[in-house]
Amino acid sequence: MGGARYLESLLRQTSAGIIIHSPAVRAFVTMPVENLQIFNAEEYSDVSELHALAELIGPYGMQHLSEHLMWHITSQVNELKKLVVENMDILAQVKSNLRKPNVMTQFAKRLSSSDNVLKRMTIIGVILNFRSMAQEALRDVLSGHIPFLMGSIQLLSDIISPATDTKDMLAISELTSAAGASCQVDPALVIALSNQKNDISAEEDYRLTTLLMVYVAVSLPSLASDPMSLYNQEHEGHRNNIHCVAKAINEIAAALYTIHKKDVQQHLKEFLVFASLSLLQIGQETDKLLVKNRESIYLILHMLIEDSPFLEMDMLEPSFPYVLLRNAFREVYRPIMMTTG
Repeated sequence: MGGARYLESLLRQTSAGIIIHSPAVRAFVTMPVENLQIFNAEEYSDVSELHALAELIGPYGMQHLSEHLMWHITSQVNELKKLVVENMDILAQVKSNLRKPNVMTQFAKRLSSSDNVLKRMTIIGVILNFRSMAQEALRDVLSGHIPFLMGSIQLLSDIISPATDTKDMLAISELTSAAGASCQVDPALVIALSNQKNDISAEEDYRLTTLLMVYVAVSLPSLASDPMSLYNQEHEGHRNNIHCVAKAINEIAAALYTIHKKDVQQHLKEFLVFASLSLLQIGQETDKLLVKNRESIYLILHMLIEDSPFLEMDMLEPSFPYVLLRNAFREVYRPIMMTTG
């Protein structure tokens, strides 16, 4: 009941750009729209409200809410995989031409549903950000009620290392996640995606996963032409919530590659290369309308690395010069700098 209310009344409004996820205020915020009356999302999603929710429904209620949210995420992942199948041959060509950016870009332009892919990834990212906020609220509430037990649970989290067996890692993560702790790999997402019914082999499903990440990476440049992609300095996000794509990429990739027992870090580094080379191609575009919000889109790479436990900023430099990110930050904050200067 609670999950349905939050999803219907709050999260779905984000697709229209009426409500945005604001990292700056750690809440969902309603943006002013002329001649449209809508509730103030921040009154239902700020830190104090989510603390009240965690107090009210407790860990079991939060788990039920999480399962409801995961169902919606798996539905989106299923649809994404269908889009990959429809574009399988072109995506294979894109992947095989990684070292030929111009050729790769030409193949990428032939993909039929890039906008659809990014919209679905944005929805996933919005849901995951809401869940992350709810988990943080649960952790804060439990830390106030059972501080000693929460300390022990935190110690369990600290023993996880890259050498930890996947099965053991997921068992520990499931326990710590139930108490609101964040995990490198979301156990709830792994379980939900593992339970999907597949009529294909594990090897073929792994191939779909790899091509899905390629699809997302080479679709990012199309966001630059959307006027709603402009970065909002006050809320530290984009009006169309595409900043949430970073979280979706990190968590979906970590869960899917964990299911297939693959190296998450290595695959995310590969994604970074595809995304970087694709975004660099925007600089060669002569149509100014297609690159209107180029700097705002560049920031997604920074968000991706900042949000990931597997990536570091120095991994980006070989494929995407950091000077471009620095210039992008300066450009998107220029109005504030001019006002305060």
